Amino acid sequence: MSKAQNKQMHSILPTVIVHKLIKFCYFILPLLLFSCGDGKTEKTTDTQSTSEQTEDLVTNDNKNKTILCFGDSITAGYGLDDSNDAYPALLQQKIDSLGLNYTVINSGVSGETTAGGRSRIDWVIKQKVDLFLLELGANDGLRGVALTETRANLQAIIDVVKEKSPQTTIILAGMELPPNMGQNYTTEFRQLYADLAEQNDLEFIPFILKDVGGIASLNQSDGIHPNVEGHKILANTVWETLMPLVTP
Repeated sequence: MSKAQNKQMHSILPTVIVHKLIKFCYFILPLLLFSCGDGKTEKTTDTQSTSEQTEDLVTNDNKNKTILCFGDSITAGYGLDDSNDAYPALLQQKIDSLGLNYTVINSGVSGETTAGGRSRIDWVIKQKVDLFLLELGANDGLRGVALTETRANLQAIIDVVKEKSPQTTIILAGMELPPNMGQNYTTEFRQLYADLAEQNDLEFIPFILKDVGGIASLNQSDGIHPNVEGHKILANTVWETLMPLVTP
């Protein structure tokens, strides 16, 4: 290689290296933002120290505690235009606002019965779960399923969680039925949740649709599923029980 060629090569190499570094930075920056982001935009100044940046990354990247909402269409957010309006997402917003180390998972399935929940709990509980919110039974009640069957299915779900994930705290969400289902049936239906919570020593929400159920302005046109405003109240009801369990 001639001296002229050698000189030209030395002048090109730094440029190539710089270009590659720039491309690498453009590639890695979105990955960092994606892996560490929680939906909020953070501003970083040139004066922020490396240790502070590292601390922020560790805080955001260590969401290793899980709250799993296991339910039916109420949990799934049926009929809402945006899943972020459903109560599990609203719980996540409350948790994030307090800087708590929890991720909320929405495991709601529209139309789910206690039998359906029982059939899928073995698969769902394979993941690590710190708090398990059980919200099922409304579809059983509306279909007039025998209360003994509903009770047995709920107990079976509770048993699986306790056996396969004994460290998990279970929260049972109670449900009530409209009066047209008959006084005896609706009374016994309401009571079975209280009985299960007491017998299994569970955290208990007596009626997850408190201050929402039966109120037209807080429900969709079907009169059953909460609308956006209804889910806000529902989230507050769940939060009353959940907050002491997640805050130091």
